[in-house]
Amino acid sequence: MTKKEFARRRQELMEIMGPDSIAVLPNSLVHPRNRDVDFPFRSDSNFHYLCGFDEPESVLVLIPGREHGEFIIFCRERDLDKEIWDGYRAGQEGAIAIYDADDSYPIADLDDILPGLMEDKEKVYYTMGNQPAFDQHMVGWLNHLRQASRSGKHSPTEIIELEHCLNELRLFKSSQEIKSMRYAAEVSAKAHVRAMQFTEPGKFEYEVEAELIHEFMKNGCRSPAYPSIVGGGENGCILHYIENNSKLKNNDLLLIDAGAEYQCYAADITRTFPVNGTFTSEQRELYQIVLDAQYAAIDAVKPGNHWNQPHEAAVQVLTEGLVRLGLLQGNVEQLIEDQAYREFYMHRTGHWLGMDVHDVGDYKIGGTWRLLEPGMVLTVEPGLYIRDPEHIDKKWHFTGIRIEDDVLVTKDGHEVLTAGAPKEIDDIEALMAEAREHRL
Repeated sequence: MTKKEFARRRQELMEIMGPDSIAVLPNSLVHPRNRDVDFPFRSDSNFHYLCGFDEPESVLVLIPGREHGEFIIFCRERDLDKEIWDGYRAGQEGAIAIYDADDSYPIADLDDILPGLMEDKEKVYYTMGNQPAFDQHMVGWLNHLRQASRSGKHSPTEIIELEHCLNELRLFKSSQEIKSMRYAAEVSAKAHVRAMQFTEPGKFEYEVEAELIHEFMKNGCRSPAYPSIVGGGENGCILHYIENNSKLKNNDLLLIDAGAEYQCYAADITRTFPVNGTFTSEQRELYQIVLDAQYAAIDAVKPGNHWNQPHEAAVQVLTEGLVRLGLLQGNVEQLIEDQAYREFYMHRTGHWLGMDVHDVGDYKIGGTWRLLEPGMVLTVEPGLYIRDPEHIDKKWHFTGIRIEDDVLVTKDGHEVLTAGAPKEIDDIEALMAEAREHRL
């Protein structure tokens, strides 16, 4: 993202905030993994969205109309000894020169400076609950200001949820954001192709996962957007399966739900394919139902349709297919009303996508499903999951199928960002057959 893009976002937020206000946003914390080892640091999505400053122990402050500059960063000071061990720090000079902060102060001075910045403001925009330790500091500063009001100082009268404002801004993606998301999607699609080409009976799920990560990283996506799901056979029926430690068996399906993160933007793709490269007749029948449901749902993604219409379209096709195969009995419309399909399809058909894989944004406004608009990005991911219920023929048992794509709402309809990952039965089988020939 460019400096101009970050500045535009801050300006949009400050216009929402209005005069006599201040926004305070701490960055993420470093979390220990085990003794002397931390998890890799990733900035809070809202923090990164507003400034791109990706260091821990930092706080962003916005003050609309402030004479000496509206954009302030509190961050660590330069420390050459610590930088030898842990890497470069921007420091106060870098926060201004590199990230265009109007002012920057040492994080150690936060207690001394931030209460004074809040003192004459009517509204404080801050999100309680994300960081309990920082919440305590905020409460302490505000209480101190209230007590000082007896001596003539002014204290804020409102605390307003900052995330509510940011969520709506983040829901609509700019051209630069779409460019990053399109790249994450393209890399992720390549990774799924690589996984299909690599997979064969006898491999372990984690070996396939390694192929995904290899493709992500060699294309500049240094991290998955979420823990990859690589579930063979019955593991594909576990929605959030991440152990990825089982051996792949002949005649099983492999469900892979994996996406790369690029510049803090996520892709989210699911593909399901046969371990040995050829669908059985039962797998073909179930898979085609899910694929047809996905196509129907994607067709419903367009401006003016409401959020739930893709889900409704998918449920209609899935239920009709289940009745056709005898997995459900009865009238289709009544089965839908009774949600009988939930025995085999228990999640919704999508979610918002952006900096977080389950991205921010309201799904309803005033109790009504919101309308889709250009710039929104969502996933479309119907599935069927049949474990081993006694009333179901064993030929269907332990079959998990999900097909997921990332879809951008455009002015005229939609764009499937993840179209590079094959999902037609013939295309998958042809790709895997060619890979088999090369291995021989």
